[in-house]
Amino acid sequence: MIKYKIIKNNLDYKIEVKGHANQNPYGSDIVCASVSTMLVLTINLLEKLGLNCCNVSKPIFEEGYALIHINMTNDTAIKILDNLQESLDMLKLTYPKNIKSEK
Repeated sequence: MIKYKIIKNNLDYKIEVKGHANQNPYGSDIVCASVSTMLVLTINLLEKLGLNCCNVSKPIFEEGYALIHINMTNDTAIKILDNLQESLDMLKLTYPKNIKSEK
């Protein structure tokens, strides 16, 4: 199962994603593919926009882990991470056996 954690406070905004969905065999798992795509698109956009407020651990797909950490003072970066959170939440509603949020 993929688990993601959202941590927001006055200074930091972190999204941590770990695990594997095991929805289908490797190479045909649409939940893993969806999450991986969301992460890559988010990280690439943050980098392309030159948002130096970010500390990103590149996704390691074999290990199933990614961490994106931004400073809460950048409105554009906040909106980008909010979009990632909303996308993960929508996927969770469709595939509750394969992805969940942690508190």
